[in-house]
Amino acid sequence: MQRRMIIRFMLSLCFARRCSAFAHHHRLAARLYPFTTKIRLNSSSSSNSNHLVGISSLQNDFCLLRHGQSLANVAGIISSHPHVATVQHGLSDAGIQQAKRAGEHLVQYYQKHDYNGIMILASDYKRAKETAEIVAESCVTANLPLYQHEIILETRLRERWFGDWDGGSDEHYENVWKDDAVDPSHTVSNVESVNDVMKRTTTCILNWDKTLDNNLILLVAHGDVLQITQTAFLKMDGSLHRTCEHLETATLRPLMFT
Repeated sequence: MQRRMIIRFMLSLCFARRCSAFAHHHRLAARLYPFTTKIRLNSSSSSNSNHLVGISSLQNDFCLLRHGQSLANVAGIISSHPHVATVQHGLSDAGIQQAKRAGEHLVQYYQKHDYNGIMILASDYKRAKETAEIVAESCVTANLPLYQHEIILETRLRERWFGDWDGGSDEHYENVWKDDAVDPSHTVSNVESVNDVMKRTTTCILNWDKTLDNNLILLVAHGDVLQITQTAFLKMDGSLHRTCEHLETATLRPLMFT
């Protein structure tokens, strides 16, 4: 009897180890090869987070603009805490020039379309706010009908909260993105989940879309926030946000529904 119990125990231990190894292999494969994940929304959590699901068109056109090069970019640090980022890490000299060129490109894009006006929504973090103000100057100079004659600060466009990595090296972005590719609802190291970012940005878009008609609405924000917003427009699972075309600093990109 004792010998039989020992054999059962050894078999169960072996099975548990195999299951653990398989689970580890599956997680590793998902991180290294995110393209193997289904392209469309494949989880109820992502579907519930993306408020654009089920919507085929909007009243206005939306365009993304990532802030120009910031002092945080130059220093190679993560700046996501509102107490810091709203007052520090504004644009570098190069970032200011980037924002000016982005303003020129926006004016050219606007003039190619028959819009009723333009609205500029911006994160209140200093680097995004300064970018939006420079772009707004270009719009005013070109006599574009800017909504309320000023930029609108929108906290729902703030940078993703990077939790324990905040203030550290921007090399740690990779740690977060690897976990994103496995689970868009994860909060490892106290980061804000992809799904939570998607929820606040898509809610923001729908709320403002109701206020205007046939306008160009510019969203001036941050790398991860805008990557995730692109994913939402494409109706893709949040775990795939890094597979979307990367948005460089001060890059203008129109959003299109699929």
